[in-house]
Amino acid sequence: MNLPEAENFIEREINKDLSEGVYDHVQTRFPPEPNGYMHIGHIKAMFVDFATAAKYGGKCNLRFDDTNPTKEDTEYVDSIMDDIHWMGFDWDHLYYASDYYDKLYEFAKIFIQKGLAYVDDLSQEEMREYRGTLTEPGKNSPYRDRTPEENMDLFERMKNGEFKEGEKVLRAKIDMASPNINMRDPAMYRITYATHHRTGNKWCIYPMYDYAHPISDALEGVTHSLCSFEFEDHRPLYNWFVEQVGQFTNPPRQIEFSRMEITNIVTSKRKLRALVENGVVDGWDDPRMPTLAGLRKRGYTPEAIKEFITSTGVAKSRGATIDYSYLEHCVREDLKMGNKRIMAVLDPIKVVITNYPEGQIEYFETVNNPENESLGTRKVAFERELYIERSDFMEEPEKKFFRLAPGREVRFMNSYFVTCQEVVKDEEGNIVQLNCTYDPETRSGSGFTGRKVKGTIHWVGASTAVPATVRLYDHLFELNEETGEYEQNPDSVTIMENALIEASIRDEALGTRFQFVRNGYFITDPKDSTEDKLVVNRIVSLKSSYKA
Repeated sequence: MNLPEAENFIEREINKDLSEGVYDHVQTRFPPEPNGYMHIGHIKAMFVDFATAAKYGGKCNLRFDDTNPTKEDTEYVDSIMDDIHWMGFDWDHLYYASDYYDKLYEFAKIFIQKGLAYVDDLSQEEMREYRGTLTEPGKNSPYRDRTPEENMDLFERMKNGEFKEGEKVLRAKIDMASPNINMRDPAMYRITYATHHRTGNKWCIYPMYDYAHPISDALEGVTHSLCSFEFEDHRPLYNWFVEQVGQFTNPPRQIEFSRMEITNIVTSKRKLRALVENGVVDGWDDPRMPTLAGLRKRGYTPEAIKEFITSTGVAKSRGATIDYSYLEHCVREDLKMGNKRIMAVLDPIKVVITNYPEGQIEYFETVNNPENESLGTRKVAFERELYIERSDFMEEPEKKFFRLAPGREVRFMNSYFVTCQEVVKDEEGNIVQLNCTYDPETRSGSGFTGRKVKGTIHWVGASTAVPATVRLYDHLFELNEETGEYEQNPDSVTIMENALIEASIRDEALGTRFQFVRNGYFITDPKDSTEDKLVVNRIVSLKSSYKA
């Protein structure tokens, strides 16, 4: 068998299995729980599952591990499928753990008949007390020695809804003295009175993840169950459940890889759901959220995310935390060549060119991206009244400030040299207008070499600019250096309500990405934009803190 060259330890293990005839093909699965939107922490598992199967010409199924009806919903199912397709992957078959509820119930009865499972009456608190600790063994439940007949009767009555939630639970009978706490008689079924998003009210007992997951893998013919490192201690239990069913001649093999930990990111679904439900963010797709829906709305690309995943590699042990700035670096690298660069003024201050003819507009032919000629050119309108960034003017300039100031000349990008002659203020002393003059001899492209200026600033024409709301995003969480905990950042978004963008943006579809020169990369928001006001999200700033 000709095997592909292994690029990581998972592929080396797969090559070993194939060469030794353990398996004659590769089949993986991506098994998210539909209890929230997928976040960036899931992307690595998605990539490993789908990309590994593709490399070996195998199959990767999508299976929703929907064993907890109190938290799961079809909204999450739909969003996960949408995210997978957005990332450029597709599944061979679509399954749900709930597809196997009948079989899982019958298998549970096999465990009971073999004396390998029992119905326990201990409360959750009592079960924790009996379980022991990492250094002390657990002790047997007083209900552990019920006969198979008694357990079968009680389990049937659990299914029929004769008991309250928490009153009884079906547990595997393994070893309460095991050094691996996961093997100390884990729960297999609990009672839950909730409507399931697929099975409705058919069931009031639901299988636990550690029981349903390995058997679902085996039923689907999965060869390699790839999962993150926190499931390493669950592997003996995974194997035990599959083996004790006694019906799988070539069971799947679980292989763990390191999770992706990223600075300034909180991926707890419980915490993310609380942000949504409490109105802290504008839904699961808020651009500050670490969900794929949020990253997509913010303007991140699948290509940049894939590069981030592949370049950080797949490790066997717990990996180091990756700085979020590297993800932003990957985004910049992906965006810089393929998108137009246009001018936008986020915090405008008015400029009047007093010696420019009133009512005249001239157009400058401007290259859309100096690094990519294939993106062509556009015409930019220059007129008597313009707007520049407020930060590009300083009434009393600092020593290294080379932009516009009283009496100072700068170049207005791709147009003329302009000199500030007068500062106009309102009654409260706020600067409302700059009266300037221009030198018509300094037109860009004219070959003028008479003098040089140190500063070049961008601008937009007053009559042609498009009004917009621009949202500048920062991390939703920041690390508290004193406590070592991530805390919510109160300044995670800055909204510029009066931004102005050059007219060429009207020619582009909503959802198009741009570089706003000197400001960063941005995307027009198809969901939030209206006919009256364009809404634009900053994808990432131009300045990078990442150091290779």
